[in-house]
Amino acid sequence: MTLRELGWNSEFAKAFVPYRAKGWVPARLIRETPINFGAFLEDGEEIDVILCGRLWHAAACDAELPAVGDWVAVELGNEHQDHVIRARLPRQTCFSRKMPGNSAQAQVIGANVDLVAVVTDAGPDYNLRRMERYFTLIGRSGAKAVVLLNKSDLFPPAQSRHAAAEIAALWDGAAVYIISVLHGEGLHVLKKHLKKGITMCIVGSSGVGKSTLVNQLYGEDWQWTGEVNAVTGKGRHTTSTRELMPLPGGGMLIDNPGMREIQMWTDEATLRDSFTDVEELTTQCRFADCSHRQDVGCAVRAAVAGGHLDSRRHESFLNLESEIAALKQRAAKRQMTIERWAKRNHRVQARNLADRIQLEKDFRGEL
Repeated sequence: MTLRELGWNSEFAKAFVPYRAKGWVPARLIRETPINFGAFLEDGEEIDVILCGRLWHAAACDAELPAVGDWVAVELGNEHQDHVIRARLPRQTCFSRKMPGNSAQAQVIGANVDLVAVVTDAGPDYNLRRMERYFTLIGRSGAKAVVLLNKSDLFPPAQSRHAAAEIAALWDGAAVYIISVLHGEGLHVLKKHLKKGITMCIVGSSGVGKSTLVNQLYGEDWQWTGEVNAVTGKGRHTTSTRELMPLPGGGMLIDNPGMREIQMWTDEATLRDSFTDVEELTTQCRFADCSHRQDVGCAVRAAVAGGHLDSRRHESFLNLESEIAALKQRAAKRQMTIERWAKRNHRVQARNLADRIQLEKDFRGEL
C-alpha cells in the first residue's frame, strides 16, 4: 500500500519536508486507544505509536491532539524503544462535533476526511432536524456529504422517496441514495465515490445499519452486528471504537460509534450557509437585532405564518443559533479560567524564584 493510496498528496508532502530531514517517516493514524495509536506506514505496515510529551503539553485543547485520520511524523524505534509521534501535519479537513456534555471543546470524529456518509432510514430514525445538524457539521469540515437512506425493504417506496426528497432539499450538493444494506441494494452508488486515496467517514445513529454496511463493503463479517428491535428500529450492538480501515476496492473508511448527541461545533458563517433561506428573510425584519421569536415586524415569523417557511425549520434555526451562542460563552469562560490559572502559576513561580534568590543570599552571607 503506497502513501498515495493512504490519502497522501502534494500538500502533505510539502508540509513533511522539514521532518524528513530529521529522519522521521510519515504515517497515518488508523486507531486510537487510551495508551497509544495504531498507524500505517508507507508499505502498509501497521505499527503502534505513542505521543511525545511535547505535543501533549503544547496542545491548547484535545482537538489539537492527533486523531484518527491524521498524518503524523514518526520517529521509528526498535525492539527496545517505542515508535514516537513527533509532529502532526496540518489537517486539510476536520469533521468534528461538540464534545458530549457541558464541555466547550470539539471532539474530532475524523481528520482529513473527503466524504461523510450519513446513514439513516425513512422510519424510526428519520429526523430532519438531526440531518440539518449533520449537514452543518459536514459543511464546516470541508468534506462532501452523502446520505444513505437505508432499510428501503422495510418501508413503502413512496415513504422512502418522500424522505429522500426532504433531505435533499436541506443541503445543496448532498447526494441522497435509497438503499437496502441487508439485501445489498444500492451499494454500487457508494462504491463509485470510493477511489484510491479517498477517505470516507460513516456516521449515524445506533441501529441504522452502519456495521452491516461496513460488512457489505468488505464482503465479510468485519464487525459483529446484532438483531434490530422491531419497535424501536435500534440495534443491540454497534461499533464501539473509531477506526480507519482500507477497503478492498480502494479508498479508506472511518467507522464511528453511534451518535446519540449531535451538538454543534461551528460558527455563525457556517450557520448562515446552512440556512440561506432563513437568513434572506432576516434581512427583511423591521429591526436589525430581531430575535425572530416575538419581535414586532419579524419577516421570519411572517413567512412561517404565511406557509412560506416550515415552522420546524424556523425552530431548528433558533435552536442552532442558541447552541452556538452558548458554546461561545462556554469557550470564553474556559479561556478566562485558563488565563487566571496562568497568572496564578506565574505569581507562584515568581515567588518561588524570589525565595530561592533570598536563600542563596542568606547562604552566601553565612559563609
